[in-house]
Amino acid sequence: MWYFTAQGKDLEEPINIRLPDNRISKDKDILWFRPALLNDTGNYTCMLRNTTFCSKVAFPLEVFRKDQNSCISTVKASEEKFLPLEERSILTCPDTQGYFPANITPTVRWYMNCELIKDFYARELQGPNLLFLTMTLHFQGNYTCIVTYEDSGRIYNLTRSMRIKAVASSRYAKPPVMQSPNDKVILEFAVGGDMTLLCKVYFSYVQNSSNEIWWTINGKKKEDLTDTKVNISKSVELDEVNPGAETITEKLYIKNITPDDLKHNYTCSAKNRLGSFTRQAPVKEKAGTPRYITELACGLGATLFLVICFIVVYHVYWLELVLFYRAHFGTDETIGDGKEYDVYVSYARNAEEEEFVLVTLRGVLENEFGYKLCIFDRDSLPGGIITDETLSFIKKSRRLLVVISPSYVCQGTQALLELKAGLENMASQGNIRLILVQYKAIKNKKKVKELKLAQSVLSVIKWKGEKSKHPGSRFWKELHVVLPVKKTFFTKNTGSFQMVTQNSSFTTEGL
Repeated sequence: MWYFTAQGKDLEEPINIRLPDNRISKDKDILWFRPALLNDTGNYTCMLRNTTFCSKVAFPLEVFRKDQNSCISTVKASEEKFLPLEERSILTCPDTQGYFPANITPTVRWYMNCELIKDFYARELQGPNLLFLTMTLHFQGNYTCIVTYEDSGRIYNLTRSMRIKAVASSRYAKPPVMQSPNDKVILEFAVGGDMTLLCKVYFSYVQNSSNEIWWTINGKKKEDLTDTKVNISKSVELDEVNPGAETITEKLYIKNITPDDLKHNYTCSAKNRLGSFTRQAPVKEKAGTPRYITELACGLGATLFLVICFIVVYHVYWLELVLFYRAHFGTDETIGDGKEYDVYVSYARNAEEEEFVLVTLRGVLENEFGYKLCIFDRDSLPGGIITDETLSFIKKSRRLLVVISPSYVCQGTQALLELKAGLENMASQGNIRLILVQYKAIKNKKKVKELKLAQSVLSVIKWKGEKSKHPGSRFWKELHVVLPVKKTFFTKNTGSFQMVTQNSSFTTEGL
C-alpha cells in the first residue's frame, strides 16, 4: 500500500492507482509515474505487511521543471564520466534497465551538446550504446540519450544526460610520485618558532581509483593525536597537460614548536589503486647565530650606514664642508707672496656690467668676505700707459676674475687685453689663477680663442640673477671656494674689535 504527503502539507493520503489514464501505476513494490509531473513532488510511504510482519518505508521525491530549449538541466548536475584519450571506449545510456519489458527493443538517439549526432566519424552506434573508436579531446561535452519504447499502445521516452571528460590514457597510469618531502634533506627549525612541512604528490589518472595523501606523526594520523597545535590543510592543482592527473599538497603546520616536537617522526604517505609510497621528513633544531657574527654584522651595518650618511651629506653640503675646512685648517695664501690684491676683476666696460662689478661683486667680496679687489678704472692713476699698468696690476693679484658676457668678446677691448695677460702670466709663471664668472651667456661661435681655451680647462660659475643675489646663495659659495684662503685677522677700532674671516665679518662690541 502506497501513501502520499504533498509538499508543504501534513495530511497523508492513499495513492489512487486506478486513474483513467494510468499515469501512476503499481507493479508489486514498484510505483511508476508515466510521466512524472511537478505536483508529484512530496513524500511517499510504502506499507508492506503480512500476518506476522509490518514495514513502513518513506521516500522523498522532487520533480524538477524541464529547461526550455535545452536538454541539460541547470538545477540537477549531470553525472560525469571519464574516458581515456587515444583508447576505445563504450558509452552506455545509464539507468534504463527495468523501465520496459525485456522483449521490447527500444530506439536510442544520442545528442552531443543538445545536437543530434548524425556524423559518426570515429564513433559508432552499437545497439543502445555509443562506441568511441578513439577518444579525443574534441569529443568532450554534454551527452544526452533518449530511449523511446512502446508499452500497451503508448509511446514513452527516457531521457538521460551525462558530461563526458577526456582523461590521460591508461598507458600513463602509475603509482603516486612524491615530490616533497626529500628524506635526504634535513629541515632546520628554531625552537619557539613555527614549523611547516609539505607533502606534495603527483597522481596520474587511474580509472576507478581514489587518490589519498596523509601525514602521520610517530605513526599516528591527525585524528588520532591529542596535540591541538597540529594543523593540516590540503590543496589540489590540476594537470593541464595530462587531463585527469593532479598534484595534491598537504601542509602540516605546528606553531610555537618545542624541542620535543623536533624529536618526532613526521611521515608523508600517498596511495592509489596502483601502489603506495611513504617518505619521512627529517627535522632538527636550528643552530643559533654565533655571537661574533651578530656583532660583526651590527658593526658592518653601522659603518655602512655612516658611510651612506656621509656621502649624502657631502653630496648636499660639499660647498659648506669645503668652506668650513678652509676656514679652520686651510693655509693662508696671502702671507709672504708679495701680492697686493686678492682679486683683479676683468669685465666689459658698459653700464650694466659696471654696475654688476662695482655694486654687486665689490659689495659682497670686499664688505662681506674681506677681500681686496683691483678694479682698473677705479685703482689706476691717470696719465699712465694702459698696457703697462694692466700687466702690473695683474702681477700684483692672486686671482684674475673674468666676468663673461657678449660684450666681453669684442676685439681690441681692455677686457681682452686683461684676459690675454692673465693667460700668459698663468702659463709662464703660474702665480695667478683664473676664475670665470658667466654673467650672461654667449654663443660659441662668437667666442675668441683665448676665452674658448680658458673655458675648456676651467669650470664656469654662473650668475643666475635674483637667485644669486643673496650672499648665502650657491653662487657666492662656489665663488668663495676658488678665492684665496685668508686666515682670521683683527682690526682695532675705537671702542670695539672687528673680527674678519674669509666667510663673513663679525663685530663684537665691548671687548
